[in-house]
Amino acid sequence: MKNVQKPEKIHLGKLIKEIGKGRFVIPDFQREFDWEPWDVRDLIKSIFSDYYIGTLLLWEGNKETYKKMGCANLYAYNKEADPEYIVLDGQQRLSALHYAFFQPDVKFRKRKSRIYYFLKVNEFLNENYEEMIFYYQSTRYYDDLVNDREMQFEEHIFNFGIMQEGSWEIENWIKGYKNYWEIKAEEELDEELKSEYNVYVKNAKNLKDSFEDILDNYQVSYISLSKELELNKVCDIFTHINSKGKPLDTFDLLNSITRKEDIYLKDMYREASKEIDDISFPGFEMKTQILMVMSILKQNYCSAKYLYYLVPGEVKKIKTGDGKIEEQVLITSKQEFINSWEIAVNSIDKTLKSLKNPREFGAITSKFLPYPSIIPALSAIKTFVKNSDYENKADISRKIKKWYWASIFLKRYSSSVETSSAKDFIDLKKWFSNDDLEIDCVSEFIGSYKTLDLQKEANSGSAIYRAVFNLIIINGARDWDSNELPEYDDLDDHHIVPKSWGKKMGIPKEINSILNRAPLSGDTNRNVLKDQLPNVYLKNMLIKNDEAKVYEVLASHLISKKAVEILLREDFTVEDYYEFLLERKETIINQISKSIIDDSIELPEDLQLINNKVEEIELSLRELIINTLNITTTTNVKELIPPHILEKINQKLKRERKRNPALVEENIEFPSYWLQFLDLQELLQIITSKVHWEVFKNQFGTIEKLNIEFNDMANLRNALRHSREVDRITKMKGEASLMWLQQQLKI
Repeated sequence: MKNVQKPEKIHLGKLIKEIGKGRFVIPDFQREFDWEPWDVRDLIKSIFSDYYIGTLLLWEGNKETYKKMGCANLYAYNKEADPEYIVLDGQQRLSALHYAFFQPDVKFRKRKSRIYYFLKVNEFLNENYEEMIFYYQSTRYYDDLVNDREMQFEEHIFNFGIMQEGSWEIENWIKGYKNYWEIKAEEELDEELKSEYNVYVKNAKNLKDSFEDILDNYQVSYISLSKELELNKVCDIFTHINSKGKPLDTFDLLNSITRKEDIYLKDMYREASKEIDDISFPGFEMKTQILMVMSILKQNYCSAKYLYYLVPGEVKKIKTGDGKIEEQVLITSKQEFINSWEIAVNSIDKTLKSLKNPREFGAITSKFLPYPSIIPALSAIKTFVKNSDYENKADISRKIKKWYWASIFLKRYSSSVETSSAKDFIDLKKWFSNDDLEIDCVSEFIGSYKTLDLQKEANSGSAIYRAVFNLIIINGARDWDSNELPEYDDLDDHHIVPKSWGKKMGIPKEINSILNRAPLSGDTNRNVLKDQLPNVYLKNMLIKNDEAKVYEVLASHLISKKAVEILLREDFTVEDYYEFLLERKETIINQISKSIIDDSIELPEDLQLINNKVEEIELSLRELIINTLNITTTTNVKELIPPHILEKINQKLKRERKRNPALVEENIEFPSYWLQFLDLQELLQIITSKVHWEVFKNQFGTIEKLNIEFNDMANLRNALRHSREVDRITKMKGEASLMWLQQQLKI
């Protein structure tokens, strides 16, 4: 930020005066004054010990911002205020100074009475800083002490309530203290006591000097933000600061700001809580996530500074491509805000149901949800697709699942959630419209999933641990006792090889690996496993039940027949255990490949035959282009392929390098490898280009005829590969074009 903040200092004496005038007010979204009495004591102790107490963050206010922010006075300030600053950071410190130094007739928070703060004069002058400050609740004795200066002088106790009167009254108190002990010294006959009293008289000068030094020279630093600073930037700053390190709630901030629009977010949230399927996911702050979904759908972004633009009528300034500034209002009215809120609530509800569904994402209970933080992005993108006019929604659904699992296994939503959510929402929309623009995390995951170190995933709270558990559920994991699908609410992640055996064998961490876990009910764990080794309980299962059925049930848990054979070994050793982990890892990795990476749909037999013919024609066309144009090197490829098509090939090569860099380097010199990235339309463009058509026209006749046949075949092919329903006409025309192309290509 430029020219909007002014670092400054104010000495303690002036700060106390400004507090007394009511210069500081607190925005409605700030939490209440919540310090304990000892926190106030420690703050005063820090000041009188000449310690730094932190920098205040203030915002120059005006009537409009005071009203918009719902500002109130400091805690227990009950006079008419003359505000100048809105306190963004420092409310607790300023409220503490006000309470201690102005002694308002108000109970201390969560206490039955007032609290008074005092300075032990002798301890202060002797630099016994730990003992010099004390506080006490209102009692008859301390009420008298506060109001009776002679009692104070006699006890060598300075009442901090005097600080509100400023240096003149403090000096009067010190004069009174000095006079009190001068008179006592003159009247005292005992020389020893007289000498002691005279020490107190001399101490008065030291006390005066010390107070003057503290009031005039103790500096409190503060940063003052200009009143010209836009409110959305102030909101963003506010959500990132807090002197006690507690996260500040954007929701509460917006709840305050939207009241002027007659919108009551807290009431709306209470109603939403009744509708949402399950808000018990740990770390799932639904109230903020609803706002994030609203923001993503409205403007792609969802960090705190963008959420402010959800306020009805708020103007957002956008820099256009030519450098101009345009103004945009995202939400124009209260009703539009409510509609957007309801869409977001419904979206999150459906997403949570989808995440819990054992056939979709497999996070059957909150305990097994990998990342609650991914919910806003997932909710927003699913809602966007639902309301769009995409024809390939089944294909898009598979892309969303690939993105979801890639994000989980790459741990992308463990931090920078707002940034990841916004980027993914934008990039996913591009990918939906263009297969070549595969989102980066999917490419990265495809290139790295085989190297996942699942053996070390032994923390049940880790995202990858939970993701593997989810995949086992999705695979249709059946109960080991009944062989039926289980009651999912009763499932937990139980050990296959018992934990007790692992401890006994000296592998207490490795025994907890997700590779040694299975989703089983407590009853099955007690009645079937019984803390026994698998070579006991699995053998019993095989004896008592149909063997094929047992293997089928275990396979539903991604435990292969080979893994079972390892577990059944008579003298089961630690080496056997590690061999079992490796085998199960391979099975799980294969399942990831099958269900996430390759996820090709099964076609009916007649359509699969058609799909095979399309692939055969694509291969023949590539071979025809290579042979006819005499493409023998990659240099030829770059010379003979049109630039706009070459650019697409390079984009796809870039994606493949993320997936499998070794494979790319191994094949990069072969022209056939380059051409495999071309689709039917791109192959057609090469054949029918002005540069090359002369050498192809004898084989295909006219460009018009070739375009018609290609388009008919492409329509059929796209319907098959994007899970769209194939109507009778598309199928018949596509099959006719296949026959024509097979004839021209002599295949």
